[in-house]
Amino acid sequence: MSSLAKTICRAALFLGLLVGSSHVDVAAAYWQSGGTSTGAARVAHPLTVNQTADLGPIGPGAPAQTLSGTFDNRNGQSVHVSTMRVSIAKVVKAPRAAAGSCDASDFTLTQRTIAVGTDVPSGRGTGSWSGGTVAFNNKPGIDQNACQGATVKLRYTTS
Repeated sequence: MSSLAKTICRAALFLGLLVGSSHVDVAAAYWQSGGTSTGAARVAHPLTVNQTADLGPIGPGAPAQTLSGTFDNRNGQSVHVSTMRVSIAKVVKAPRAAAGSCDASDFTLTQRTIAVGTDVPSGRGTGSWSGGTVAFNNKPGIDQNACQGATVKLRYTTS
């Protein structure tokens, strides 16, 4: 499959699998996101990345939250995952949020590339991954009230 075709497939799969969830108070959200991957050539179906970490509130002064989860492998065989990348796909302001902007620059991700190095068995909620954190990026002297209650959507890709 050509590089362009893979890119188009990944983009289409990302749009179809990215999931946001409910939000909590203070500055940011609690989320669970799906992602995509195309592993080796034998992979007929993409893996879905499930974030299962029970994240607490994210806001000024709150500690960074560790990301972790499992995979949904709809293939009839194991799929090897070497690494996983996480990025902020989108930040959605809460209804009735304060005026102003709230975007990816208001949040910080560490360890954007997570070493997984495992064969993910076929099935739902199989395998596991852990690593990286997400936190609120407190910008001194800047009003960030627009981020209160925002939903942060993460994008996960595997290789």
